[in-house]
Amino acid sequence: MGSAVRALLMAFLVMIPSLVLPGTSSDAAQMAALVALVAAVVTFAEYTSEYPTFLEFRNAPPFNRLRFLALFFCVWFASVLMASDMRAVAGPPTLIHTLAQNAGWILDFPYSPVRLMSIAFADLPVWFDVGAATRIASLLLSVTMIALLLFWIHARFIFWPIRKSAFNFWINLPLFDPTSGKDVLFRLKRDAHFNLALGFLLPFLIPALLRMWIGAFDASMLAMPEILIWVLCAWAFLPLTLMMRGIALFRVAALIEEKRRRAYAQQDELQLI
Repeated sequence: MGSAVRALLMAFLVMIPSLVLPGTSSDAAQMAALVALVAAVVTFAEYTSEYPTFLEFRNAPPFNRLRFLALFFCVWFASVLMASDMRAVAGPPTLIHTLAQNAGWILDFPYSPVRLMSIAFADLPVWFDVGAATRIASLLLSVTMIALLLFWIHARFIFWPIRKSAFNFWINLPLFDPTSGKDVLFRLKRDAHFNLALGFLLPFLIPALLRMWIGAFDASMLAMPEILIWVLCAWAFLPLTLMMRGIALFRVAALIEEKRRRAYAQQDELQLI
């Protein structure tokens, strides 16, 4: 039952832009439906199987739940704001518009990721609303920062991932082989540092790559609201995923280190006896 619910939620997440945006073409709706079906099937197969495949921390909530909620709110907020701009109906600002405006005032400062994203969109034709894209980017970055803070608090102060049950290394890290290479603690900390560093740099690197792509290819694709929504969501969500994974790997390394310390202390006591 839980696998089916997760699959339906994933399919609904993929379909949000097509459901919210006005005037969605039939081709875009069919493509979204196909991607939603694939996402639902993959999610159902992952959670209904007893053996792990590629999804990490499957049995270590709320890691994947926080990621899903962050992506859900990113897609939902971006779709609602984009739909409002497309309708261009005058009226009092809604709560989402107010949040986006306030997030823009706070995060749109020199050399910030939001400012770099607005610079990346600056060379687009005049019909592209750079201000609206900047407000959406600010709100999405705020959502991911809140999700990252919540996960750090949960991992640091609520004894994640062993608060309710033991941590199964194989189920939760199926792509990590603890028996190969150097010591597992060294590899976990190395991967954690790499994920945190890359997650921190990506919000700055993606606008530069996007600007290069705009200069080399047809920028009119960004005029499609669906593509712009997913580009902005990827810009905000990918760093969140990497930084959450880095925090999680550090936490797992700390648990292994603590267990080794206890084992060594117990061995020393037995030798003294």
